[in-house]
Amino acid sequence: MSYKTIVVHLDMSRHAHPRLEVALRLAKQFGAHLTGLFAVFSPDPRSLYVMSGTADYYATHEALRDERRGALERLFHAELKRAEVAGEWIAVDDTASLAVPRRARCADLVIAGQHDPHDPESYVGDHFPENLVMSAGRPVLLVPYVRTAASTGTHVVVAWDGSREATRAVHDALPFMRMADITTVVTVNGAFAEPGPRIPGADIATLIARHGVNVETKDIYAGVGASVDGTLLSEISGLGADLLVMGGYGHARWQELVMGGVTCSILESMTVAVLMSH
Repeated sequence: MSYKTIVVHLDMSRHAHPRLEVALRLAKQFGAHLTGLFAVFSPDPRSLYVMSGTADYYATHEALRDERRGALERLFHAELKRAEVAGEWIAVDDTASLAVPRRARCADLVIAGQHDPHDPESYVGDHFPENLVMSAGRPVLLVPYVRTAASTGTHVVVAWDGSREATRAVHDALPFMRMADITTVVTVNGAFAEPGPRIPGADIATLIARHGVNVETKDIYAGVGASVDGTLLSEISGLGADLLVMGGYGHARWQELVMGGVTCSILESMTVAVLMSH
């Protein structure tokens, strides 16, 4: 398996260009066809006309979106040519929460961005990254708005807990792991206790190694009062890793959204790219 069709979600946020650069680099690396999918949040004009003083907002927003879309489309084609990558540009009027998962289902990998609370243009829908992970049916590579790594996939960390979602993510991320210098399978606080004296994560590491991956295992302990997600992110920083692979929503999604969970915390606090599968 390899990634031969990649879709990157583009919008009007200041992170669209850096996200495109990541997508171009990966498309070049894997010899993939790259689709740039432009989808943004568009307010319903019917709801604005009932609000005093907002009648002109929709027209102004539309004009601004058309201007930025044109500039981004020109940049996309120029960058495709420069990188010598095959691709296409698609702009849709549907909401991103519907359009991106639909297009992603005909791709090997979909690339999207983490929500940036400091950039209103990064908002394309409520819980967009979470909905994409749950509904795409394909691996989702989420690019953080604060990047601490210039590369993606040189050192891969697999967050392993033995769940169905983690298993799916491991197999979906094999193309990255084959090209990585090293992959570290991390279990936190004995989260996955295999029977007998075997090292946690040893069996999945053996499977990964049979695909020609340089892999190691590491079992770490979250101290008293420490969270699994915080411990995991600290370990990633210490290892100098630039890609986290994990299953998304091992618990019910409503439970994590309401009560919190590792998936939600990682989506809020990530500083390296995260490949999630559900």
